[in-house]
Amino acid sequence: MIVPLEQKLDMLWSFIKAHLRSKILVFLSSCKEVKFVFEAFKKLRPGIPLKCLHGRMKQEVRLGIYSQFCESRSVLFATDVASRGLDFNKAVDWVVQADCPEDVASYIHRVGRTARYLSGGRSILFLMPSEMKMLEKLEAAKVPIQFIKANTKRLEPVFTLLSALLVKYPDMQQLAQRAFITYLRSIYIQKDKEIFDVTKLPIDGYSASLGLPMTPKVRFLNQKKKSKIESEKSTLVESETFDMENELAIAKEELLVEDVKDNKEDKDFILKDTPDVGEGNASEIGDIMPATRVLKKKKLKINVHRPVGTRVVFDEEGNTQAPLAMLAEKTSGEIQLDQDKKNEYYKRMREELKQVDKEDKLLERQRLREKRMKKKMKLKKGQRDDDEEEDISGSEGEPDENKKRKRSKIYFHSDSEEEIKADSISLAEQEQLALKLLNSMHS
Repeated sequence: MIVPLEQKLDMLWSFIKAHLRSKILVFLSSCKEVKFVFEAFKKLRPGIPLKCLHGRMKQEVRLGIYSQFCESRSVLFATDVASRGLDFNKAVDWVVQADCPEDVASYIHRVGRTARYLSGGRSILFLMPSEMKMLEKLEAAKVPIQFIKANTKRLEPVFTLLSALLVKYPDMQQLAQRAFITYLRSIYIQKDKEIFDVTKLPIDGYSASLGLPMTPKVRFLNQKKKSKIESEKSTLVESETFDMENELAIAKEELLVEDVKDNKEDKDFILKDTPDVGEGNASEIGDIMPATRVLKKKKLKINVHRPVGTRVVFDEEGNTQAPLAMLAEKTSGEIQLDQDKKNEYYKRMREELKQVDKEDKLLERQRLREKRMKKKMKLKKGQRDDDEEEDISGSEGEPDENKKRKRSKIYFHSDSEEEIKADSISLAEQEQLALKLLNSMHS
């Protein structure tokens, strides 16, 4: 069946809806494509159990899905991992090759999953118009092929449902993008370019059929386009050079100068990646490798004549004037600004700004000084409050063990009530005084 790329999912969905009582095995190119189609169709609920099988799954999970598919009627979305070595116990009614196999051998292995032993089976292959060479190879291998046409009346478009699904489930959008990219990559890496040519595919239409609002960027396609454009440019340059040599006869000396420049640019690029400093090359590297590297494509372009921001000035009547219009002279309705007056005005403004700056700095210093003084006063006030609390506690008779007590002076009182300091008399005199005191106590 010939199916355009943008109608593949519509045709697959319609085929499944038309064969709800059959056991169907669907082959797709990539694991991400299998996962997306399985998750999307499962949420849309076609009315038959759905399963998926691909190489990213663990062996235990694959065996479980294989046994479930053998026991019940369902649809199994799979990659070529299910095309070899799997023998389903009960007959597979349909093998649907939604994506073209890479060669005749892969086609035969896929079809071999149905019509096992005495049971029958049928297979259908979706071919795009750009893949018609595959038909010739199948006929050359004597594989019997029969063309069929789909009933367009029973064709159910599914892309509108998929776009609504991607809006409802944001995670599905990433799956759709990955499926889109991996399918294109599977076509891109195929060796047989007669069948698989990614440049012939309607990429925007395929993206819309997956429900994506915008076509994702594909890097390898951009690189291929760039290389193709560069090759065309090189051939064009070669032809132009040939014409110029024939018509203008460019001087040989000028060609030599251009060759030297080209060699210098190549050397510059090589040295930036792999520097190799030898004898006599140290002085040249400074010229070849500047301190700041600016690429040609990213040079900063400054327009000197670009209009700059202006300040709006109003006169007494409310009309707008140009800046510094007060310094200008009006002649015949035009404003002529004297350069000396302009410079003098700027000089005066600079002096005023310097003076204002000094005043601001003084104010800032004064503010910081006041802040420090307030902080000190607050600390002193806190210490004074603590001392008052200690005095109050001492008057109430509460002993303070932590407080340092001053050493009290010792005085000796004689009968004549003379106060004599102990430090000012000798040891002999102290003994005499002690004896006197003892005698007076006994008497």
